[in-house]
Amino acid sequence: MADSRSNPSKQAPLVVVRRRNGEDHDAHHGGAWKIAYADFVTAMMAFFLLMWLLGSVSKYDKQGIEDYFNTPLSTLLSGGKDAQAPRPSVVQGGGRDLSDPAPAIDSKAQPVPASAPAALAAIVDTQKLERLKAKLTAAIAQSPSLRAYQDQIRIAITHEGLRIEIVDSLKRPMFASGSAQPESYATAILAQIGTALDDVENRVSIAGHTDSTPYPDGPTGYSNWELSSDRANAARRALVAGGLREDKLLQVRGLADVLPLDKNVADEPTNRRISILVMNNAAEQAFFRDGGRTTMDETAGARAAVLPAAVTRQH
Repeated sequence: MADSRSNPSKQAPLVVVRRRNGEDHDAHHGGAWKIAYADFVTAMMAFFLLMWLLGSVSKYDKQGIEDYFNTPLSTLLSGGKDAQAPRPSVVQGGGRDLSDPAPAIDSKAQPVPASAPAALAAIVDTQKLERLKAKLTAAIAQSPSLRAYQDQIRIAITHEGLRIEIVDSLKRPMFASGSAQPESYATAILAQIGTALDDVENRVSIAGHTDSTPYPDGPTGYSNWELSSDRANAARRALVAGGLREDKLLQVRGLADVLPLDKNVADEPTNRRISILVMNNAAEQAFFRDGGRTTMDETAGARAAVLPAAVTRQH
Protein backbone atom coordinates (compact mmCIF):
# COMPACT_ATOMS: atom_id res chain seq x y z
CA MET A 1 0.00 0.00 0.00
CA ALA A 2 1.31 3.33 -0.88
CA ASP A 3 2.08 5.85 1.84
CA SER A 4 -0.72 8.32 2.18
CA ARG A 5 1.74 11.08 2.98
CA SER A 6 3.22 10.77 -0.46
CA ASN A 7 -0.06 11.98 -2.03
CA PRO A 8 -0.98 15.47 -0.70
CA SER A 9 -4.29 15.57 -2.54
CA LYS A 10 -5.62 12.72 -0.48
CA GLN A 11 -4.76 14.25 2.92
CA ALA A 12 -7.72 15.01 5.31
CA PRO A 13 -8.63 18.76 5.51
CA LEU A 14 -7.61 20.66 8.65
CA VAL A 15 -10.58 22.18 10.50
CA VAL A 16 -9.89 25.12 12.88
CA VAL A 17 -12.58 26.03 15.41
CA ARG A 18 -12.36 29.40 17.27
CA ARG A 19 -14.42 29.79 20.39
CA ARG A 20 -15.23 33.14 22.03
CA ASN A 21 -16.54 33.21 25.52
CA GLY A 22 -19.37 35.82 26.13
CA GLU A 23 -19.64 36.90 22.46
CA ASP A 24 -23.41 37.49 22.68
CA HIS A 25 -23.01 39.53 25.88
CA ASP A 26 -20.44 41.90 24.34
CA ALA A 27 -22.47 42.40 21.15
CA HIS A 28 -25.55 43.32 23.16
CA HIS A 29 -23.81 46.09 25.17
CA GLY A 30 -21.44 47.38 22.55
CA GLY A 31 -23.15 50.86 21.83
CA ALA A 32 -25.30 51.42 24.89
CA TRP A 33 -22.65 53.48 26.66
CA LYS A 34 -22.68 56.01 23.82
CA ILE A 35 -26.37 56.74 24.31
CA ALA A 36 -25.91 57.10 28.05
CA TYR A 37 -22.96 59.43 27.53
CA ALA A 38 -24.92 61.57 25.08
CA ASP A 39 -27.76 61.89 27.58
CA PHE A 40 -25.28 62.91 30.27
CA VAL A 41 -23.65 65.56 28.06
CA THR A 42 -27.06 66.96 27.10
CA ALA A 43 -28.11 67.15 30.73
CA MET A 44 -24.87 68.90 31.70
CA MET A 45 -25.26 71.40 28.86
CA ALA A 46 -28.81 72.15 29.97
CA PHE A 47 -27.62 72.53 33.55
CA PHE A 48 -24.86 75.00 32.68
CA LEU A 49 -27.25 76.91 30.42
CA LEU A 50 -29.68 77.19 33.32
CA MET A 51 -26.87 78.39 35.60
CA TRP A 52 -25.91 81.03 33.04
CA LEU A 53 -29.48 82.23 32.70
CA LEU A 54 -29.97 82.45 36.45
CA GLY A 55 -26.77 84.41 36.76
CA SER A 56 -27.80 86.94 34.12
CA VAL A 57 -31.25 87.89 35.50
CA SER A 58 -31.99 90.24 38.38
CA LYS A 59 -33.32 89.20 41.72
CA TYR A 60 -36.73 90.61 40.81
CA ASP A 61 -36.91 88.38 37.76
CA LYS A 62 -35.91 85.40 39.88
CA GLN A 63 -38.66 86.23 42.35
CA GLY A 64 -41.15 86.45 39.49
CA ILE A 65 -40.08 83.05 38.14
CA GLU A 66 -40.39 81.57 41.61
CA ASP A 67 -43.87 83.03 42.05
CA TYR A 68 -44.96 81.69 38.70
CA PHE A 69 -43.88 78.12 39.43
CA ASN A 70 -45.39 78.25 42.92
CA THR A 71 -48.77 79.68 41.85
CA PRO A 72 -48.72 79.97 38.05
CA LEU A 73 -52.36 80.90 37.42
CA SER A 74 -52.78 83.50 40.15
CA THR A 75 -49.41 85.09 39.39
CA LEU A 76 -50.24 85.48 35.72
CA LEU A 77 -53.72 86.91 36.35
CA SER A 78 -52.73 89.22 39.20
CA GLY A 79 -49.60 90.49 37.54
CA GLY A 80 -47.38 89.43 40.44
CA LYS A 81 -48.87 91.76 43.07
CA ASP A 82 -47.41 89.72 45.93
CA ALA A 83 -43.82 90.16 44.82
CA GLN A 84 -41.41 91.93 47.16
CA ALA A 85 -40.47 94.56 44.59
CA PRO A 86 -41.68 95.78 41.22
CA ARG A 87 -40.76 93.55 38.30
CA PRO A 88 -41.22 95.32 34.99
CA SER A 89 -40.16 92.29 32.98
CA VAL A 90 -42.82 89.99 34.46
CA VAL A 91 -45.87 89.58 32.24
CA GLN A 92 -48.71 91.64 33.68
CA GLY A 93 -52.09 89.98 33.36
CA GLY A 94 -55.19 92.02 32.67
CA GLY A 95 -57.94 89.81 34.08
CA ARG A 96 -59.19 88.99 37.54
CA ASP A 97 -58.33 85.92 39.58
CA LEU A 98 -60.61 83.17 38.27
CA SER A 99 -60.37 81.35 41.60
CA ASP A 100 -62.16 84.27 43.32
CA PRO A 101 -65.93 83.92 42.70
CA ALA A 102 -66.73 87.45 43.88
CA PRO A 103 -63.78 89.80 43.46
CA ALA A 104 -63.82 92.97 45.48
CA ILE A 105 -64.50 96.21 43.63
CA ASP A 106 -61.64 98.68 43.75
CA SER A 107 -63.18 101.90 45.04
CA LYS A 108 -60.19 103.91 43.81
CA ALA A 109 -60.61 102.89 40.18
CA GLN A 110 -61.89 105.76 38.06
CA PRO A 111 -64.13 104.81 35.13
CA VAL A 112 -63.19 106.26 31.77
CA PRO A 113 -65.87 108.80 30.83
CA ALA A 114 -67.63 108.31 27.54
CA SER A 115 -66.74 111.88 26.55
CA ALA A 116 -62.98 111.30 26.89
CA PRO A 117 -62.33 111.05 23.11
CA ALA A 118 -64.34 114.22 22.49
CA ALA A 119 -62.47 116.06 25.25
CA LEU A 120 -59.14 114.95 23.80
CA ALA A 121 -60.19 116.14 20.33
CA ALA A 122 -61.20 119.51 21.80
CA ILE A 123 -57.79 119.87 23.44
CA VAL A 124 -56.00 119.08 20.19
CA ASP A 125 -58.25 121.54 18.35
CA THR A 126 -57.51 124.30 20.87
CA GLN A 127 -53.77 123.66 20.64
CA LYS A 128 -53.96 123.96 16.86
CA LEU A 129 -55.74 127.31 17.15
CA GLU A 130 -53.22 128.48 19.74
CA ARG A 131 -50.43 127.77 17.27
CA LEU A 132 -52.31 129.71 14.60
CA LYS A 133 -52.73 132.62 17.02
CA ALA A 134 -49.00 132.64 17.76
CA LYS A 135 -48.22 132.48 14.06
CA LEU A 136 -50.47 135.44 13.26
CA THR A 137 -49.14 137.50 16.16
CA ALA A 138 -45.55 136.82 15.07
CA ALA A 139 -46.37 137.67 11.45
CA ILE A 140 -47.87 141.00 12.48
CA ALA A 141 -44.89 141.84 14.68
CA GLN A 142 -42.34 140.90 12.00
CA SER A 143 -44.02 142.57 9.02
CA PRO A 144 -43.12 146.26 8.65
CA SER A 145 -46.32 146.89 6.71
CA LEU A 146 -48.50 145.34 9.42
CA ARG A 147 -46.62 146.40 12.52
CA ALA A 148 -47.89 149.96 12.18
CA TYR A 149 -51.48 148.69 12.42
CA GLN A 150 -51.06 146.10 15.15
CA ASP A 151 -53.10 148.23 17.56
CA GLN A 152 -56.08 147.69 15.25
CA ILE A 153 -55.72 143.90 15.09
CA ARG A 154 -57.05 141.83 17.97
CA ILE A 155 -56.55 138.09 18.20
CA ALA A 156 -58.16 135.99 20.93
CA ILE A 157 -59.16 132.42 21.72
CA THR A 158 -62.86 132.14 22.59
CA HIS A 159 -65.09 129.17 23.33
CA GLU A 160 -65.98 129.03 19.63
CA GLY A 161 -62.50 129.24 18.16
CA LEU A 162 -59.93 131.85 17.21
CA ARG A 163 -61.37 135.34 16.75
CA ILE A 164 -59.50 137.91 14.68
CA GLU A 165 -60.90 141.43 14.69
CA ILE A 166 -59.73 144.37 12.61
CA VAL A 167 -61.13 147.51 14.19
CA ASP A 168 -61.34 151.06 12.95
CA SER A 169 -59.14 153.82 14.26
CA LEU A 170 -60.03 157.48 14.29
CA LYS A 171 -56.86 158.22 12.32
CA ARG A 172 -56.89 155.06 10.17
CA PRO A 173 -60.36 153.86 9.21
CA MET A 174 -60.63 150.58 7.33
CA PHE A 175 -63.41 151.95 5.13
CA ALA A 176 -64.33 155.44 4.10
CA SER A 177 -67.49 156.70 5.77
CA GLY A 178 -70.50 154.97 4.26
CA SER A 179 -68.33 152.95 1.84
CA ALA A 180 -67.80 149.21 1.46
CA GLN A 181 -64.48 149.64 -0.35
CA PRO A 182 -61.60 148.79 2.03
CA GLU A 183 -58.53 150.97 2.29
CA SER A 184 -55.28 149.57 0.90
CA TYR A 185 -53.82 148.82 4.32
CA ALA A 186 -56.96 146.91 5.32
CA THR A 187 -56.75 144.85 2.14
CA ALA A 188 -53.09 144.03 2.88
CA ILE A 189 -53.93 142.93 6.43
CA LEU A 190 -56.80 140.74 5.25
CA ALA A 191 -54.69 139.18 2.49
CA GLN A 192 -51.94 138.19 4.93
CA ILE A 193 -54.50 136.77 7.33
CA GLY A 194 -56.01 134.77 4.46
CA THR A 195 -52.60 133.27 3.71
CA ALA A 196 -52.22 132.12 7.32
CA LEU A 197 -55.77 130.77 7.60
CA ASP A 198 -55.25 128.45 4.65
CA ASP A 199 -52.78 126.44 6.74
CA VAL A 200 -55.57 125.04 8.95
CA GLU A 201 -58.63 123.01 7.99
CA ASN A 202 -61.04 124.89 10.26
CA ARG A 203 -63.99 126.68 8.71
CA VAL A 204 -64.24 130.47 8.79
CA SER A 205 -67.09 132.84 9.59
CA ILE A 206 -66.92 136.55 8.69
CA ALA A 207 -69.06 139.32 10.18
CA GLY A 208 -69.19 143.03 9.44
CA HIS A 209 -70.05 145.61 12.12
CA THR A 210 -70.87 149.31 11.99
CA ASP A 211 -71.42 151.96 14.62
CA SER A 212 -74.90 153.21 15.46
CA THR A 213 -74.73 156.33 13.32
CA PRO A 214 -77.73 156.10 10.94
CA TYR A 215 -77.02 155.81 7.25
CA PRO A 216 -77.80 159.09 5.42
CA ASP A 217 -80.32 157.53 3.03
CA GLY A 218 -82.86 157.04 5.81
CA PRO A 219 -84.72 154.01 7.15
CA THR A 220 -86.20 152.90 3.82
CA GLY A 221 -83.00 153.00 1.79
CA TYR A 222 -79.52 151.60 2.11
CA SER A 223 -78.85 151.04 5.84
CA ASN A 224 -76.16 149.82 8.18
CA TRP A 225 -77.40 146.28 7.58
CA GLU A 226 -76.52 146.41 3.92
CA LEU A 227 -73.32 148.33 4.65
CA SER A 228 -72.09 145.79 7.21
CA SER A 229 -72.94 142.91 4.86
CA ASP A 230 -71.12 144.55 1.96
CA ARG A 231 -68.07 145.18 4.13
CA ALA A 232 -68.08 141.54 5.27
CA ASN A 233 -68.12 140.42 1.63
CA ALA A 234 -65.31 142.84 0.80
CA ALA A 235 -63.30 141.24 3.60
CA ARG A 236 -64.14 137.81 2.18
CA ARG A 237 -62.78 138.79 -1.23
CA ALA A 238 -59.55 140.08 0.33
CA LEU A 239 -59.08 136.89 2.34
CA VAL A 240 -59.62 134.74 -0.74
CA ALA A 241 -57.18 136.89 -2.70
CA GLY A 242 -54.63 136.23 0.03
CA GLY A 243 -54.98 132.45 -0.33
CA LEU A 244 -57.99 131.36 1.74
CA ARG A 245 -59.93 128.69 -0.12
CA GLU A 246 -63.58 129.39 -0.82
CA ASP A 247 -64.67 126.01 0.55
CA LYS A 248 -63.43 126.99 4.01
CA LEU A 249 -65.93 129.84 4.24
CA LEU A 250 -68.95 128.88 6.29
CA GLN A 251 -70.74 132.16 6.85
CA VAL A 252 -70.59 135.80 5.74
CA ARG A 253 -73.00 138.17 7.44
CA GLY A 254 -73.63 141.76 8.42
CA LEU A 255 -74.65 142.63 11.97
CA ALA A 256 -74.97 146.41 11.67
CA ASP A 257 -74.62 147.94 15.15
CA VAL A 258 -76.30 145.23 17.27
CA LEU A 259 -73.03 144.02 18.87
CA PRO A 260 -70.91 147.08 19.68
CA LEU A 261 -67.62 146.74 21.48
CA ASP A 262 -68.28 149.98 23.35
CA LYS A 263 -71.95 150.30 24.20
CA ASN A 264 -71.53 153.66 25.91
CA VAL A 265 -70.26 155.55 22.85
CA ALA A 266 -72.44 155.20 19.78
CA ASP A 267 -69.84 156.35 17.26
CA GLU A 268 -66.83 154.68 18.89
CA PRO A 269 -64.42 153.79 16.02
CA THR A 270 -63.74 150.30 17.40
CA ASN A 271 -67.41 149.45 16.92
CA ARG A 272 -66.73 149.57 13.18
CA ARG A 273 -64.87 146.34 12.59
CA ILE A 274 -64.50 143.13 10.63
CA SER A 275 -64.68 140.00 12.77
CA ILE A 276 -63.17 136.74 11.49
CA LEU A 277 -63.89 133.58 13.46
CA VAL A 278 -61.81 130.47 12.82
CA MET A 279 -64.33 128.00 14.20
CA ASN A 280 -63.35 125.05 16.33
CA ASN A 281 -64.91 121.66 15.67
CA ALA A 282 -67.57 122.08 18.36
CA ALA A 283 -68.77 125.41 16.94
CA GLU A 284 -68.81 124.02 13.41
CA GLN A 285 -70.82 120.98 14.45
CA ALA A 286 -73.26 123.20 16.36
CA PHE A 287 -73.68 125.37 13.28
CA PHE A 288 -74.73 122.44 11.09
CA ARG A 289 -76.73 120.79 13.84
CA ASP A 290 -78.80 123.95 14.42
CA GLY A 291 -79.22 124.69 10.73
CA GLY A 292 -76.95 127.73 10.85
CA ARG A 293 -78.71 129.19 13.88
CA THR A 294 -75.74 129.53 16.18
CA THR A 295 -74.92 132.19 18.74
CA MET A 296 -71.56 133.65 17.84
CA ASP A 297 -69.57 135.27 20.63
CA GLU A 298 -69.13 138.53 18.75
CA THR A 299 -68.54 140.60 21.89
CA ALA A 300 -65.52 138.57 22.96
CA GLY A 301 -63.13 141.34 22.02
CA ALA A 302 -64.69 143.69 24.56
CA ARG A 303 -63.90 141.51 27.56
CA ALA A 304 -60.71 141.84 29.54
CA ALA A 305 -60.05 138.09 29.33
CA VAL A 306 -59.35 138.37 25.61
CA LEU A 307 -55.69 138.71 24.67
CA PRO A 308 -55.25 141.34 21.92
CA ALA A 309 -52.36 141.40 19.50
CA ALA A 310 -51.33 144.71 21.06
CA VAL A 311 -52.51 146.47 24.19
CA THR A 312 -52.35 149.98 22.73
CA ARG A 313 -55.66 151.37 21.58
CA GLN A 314 -56.39 154.57 19.75
CA HIS A 315 -59.74 156.30 20.03
